[in-house]
Amino acid sequence: MISPTWTAVDDYLESHLIPDDDATAGALAATRAAGLPDIAVSPTQGKLLETYALLVRARRVLEFGTLGGYSAIWLARALPDDGRLITFELDPHHAAVARANLDAAGIGPKVDIRVGAAADLIAGLDGEDPFDLTFIDADKAGNVGYFRAALRHSRVGAVIVVDNVVRNGAIAAPSDDPGAAGSRAVIEEAAHEARVSATVVQTVGRKGYDGFLVAVVTG
Repeated sequence: MISPTWTAVDDYLESHLIPDDDATAGALAATRAAGLPDIAVSPTQGKLLETYALLVRARRVLEFGTLGGYSAIWLARALPDDGRLITFELDPHHAAVARANLDAAGIGPKVDIRVGAAADLIAGLDGEDPFDLTFIDADKAGNVGYFRAALRHSRVGAVIVVDNVVRNGAIAAPSDDPGAAGSRAVIEEAAHEARVSATVVQTVGRKGYDGFLVAVVTG
C-alpha cells in the first residue's frame, strides 16, 4: 500500500530537484502508450542513477533490463560524448520502444541495446573494456548470475546497483515468491563476496516500499 505522504514527498522532491524534462516525460508516456508495464524507476530514482554515474565518472555502463529506456536515458546522459551504455533486454518489442525513446532523447548513439536473454548475452562482454557502473533491474530470479557477471566485468572502484531487493519487506523472512528469493540470494551473495563492500538502502515513494543494493568493487 502506497502512503499519500510518500507520494507527496516525491512530488516535493521532483519539483525542486528534477527539472521539467520532455525527454524523460516523453519516454514514460511512449512506454505506457506502447503497452509496456509501468515498472520503470521513479524520477528521483532515475536522478540517483545519474548521480552515481557522475560520482564514479562513468564512461562505460552496463544495464540488465531496458524496458522502455527510461533508466537508460538517465544513465546515458551522465556519460561523456564518447561514453557507452550497453543494455540487455529480453523482449524485442520493449527494445524497439526503448530505441525510439533513446533516439528521441538525443542520446541514442551512446546506447547499445542487445536483445535476448541476459544469461546468453553476458558471453558477448568477453573482451570488452570493464564497466564503471552496472544497474541490474531484470528478472529477480537471475539476480545472482547478473551480479556475478557485473563483478567479473567491472573495474576496481566500480558501483553495482541492484533494484527492487526489499520487495515490500518480503526479504525479511523466507518466501516462495521468486522475486523475494532472488533478492535474498543476491544480498547473501554480496555479503559473502570479498571483492565488494555492499549495503541495502530501503526506500518509500510513489513506487511503494522497496529498496536497492549498492556494492562497490574493492578488489
